[in-house]
Amino acid sequence: MTRHRVRLIPQERILEARADQSVLDAALASGLNLPHSCKSGHCGSCRARLLAGRIDYPHGAPLGLSAEEARDGLVLLCQARAASDLVVEARPVQSATESLIKSLPCRVARMQRLAPDVQQVFLRLPSVERLEFAPGQYLDVLLEEGQRRSFSIASPPHDSELLELHVRHVRGGRFTGRLFGAQGAGTLLRIEGPLGQFIYREQDSPALLIAGGTGFAPLKAMLRHALERGSSRSLELYWGARTAADLYEDERLLEWTRQYPRLRYQAVLSHASQVTRAHHRLGWVHQAVLADHPRLESYDVYAAGPPGLITAVRGSFPAHGLPAEQLSFDSFDYAPDER
Repeated sequence: MTRHRVRLIPQERILEARADQSVLDAALASGLNLPHSCKSGHCGSCRARLLAGRIDYPHGAPLGLSAEEARDGLVLLCQARAASDLVVEARPVQSATESLIKSLPCRVARMQRLAPDVQQVFLRLPSVERLEFAPGQYLDVLLEEGQRRSFSIASPPHDSELLELHVRHVRGGRFTGRLFGAQGAGTLLRIEGPLGQFIYREQDSPALLIAGGTGFAPLKAMLRHALERGSSRSLELYWGARTAADLYEDERLLEWTRQYPRLRYQAVLSHASQVTRAHHRLGWVHQAVLADHPRLESYDVYAAGPPGLITAVRGSFPAHGLPAEQLSFDSFDYAPDER
């Protein structure tokens, strides 16, 4: 199969990319953790500048890149395929967030149904192995034929004997269908990680955490990291879901608010006709945040969830004073053959 040479600067790394492989996947396979999030071309996190060479987008121009950005030489590495040798200027990962990416075997230790379409899965690594990661990062489950499925790690680094994932069942999806079917505890898998730059950073400023659906998973790791390790930081979680039944850890969060007074929690339901609990409200979660916090200059914001939520946050929060460097986000999307 055709391979092309990719030179990445300022990292000064040289790697090879197959014709059927995105430049991002080629970098990850070589152990270089470039900035990225959704891996579906929506969020724009993997934006880089093409300095030399030609790339193709086999699935069409990605939605996360404007025509003006493309004319300016920017590309999205998660969708770009090398059509020649390349020179690419990619943002470096900050040294504080760099981790050694490992490919490791693991076993499904246990599973629990959290909601009709959400499974809590705990993975156990071999006793001689340990995965070093930061709160908010994710891992890939490696499947046959080079396919991958990405899942955020919901457990914090200080409690990593079992790695907790929240897996949403995708109707017709091959991997999630197996997890929700006969395949369960004891299943052998291979994972790769840690991945991603959606990482909690301890600061004195208050933090707003905004989840949509299973975007709660990486925020759970962040909350546990901060709360259980004695941080004095003010934390507010807003969890957006369709209905109350989709708030699959609602009671746990209420228990945490009683245990940790510095934590506040609001649930926002987009497809419910009424609410029956005091901490529930109707509407869209990003609008609820702005209604409560019209000025955001003093906050760090962490948002995780579907592309629509991330687009809304990125589009509206800067107008309320949020500096770009105080927003961290992770855009969740399904792999193309899991839709």
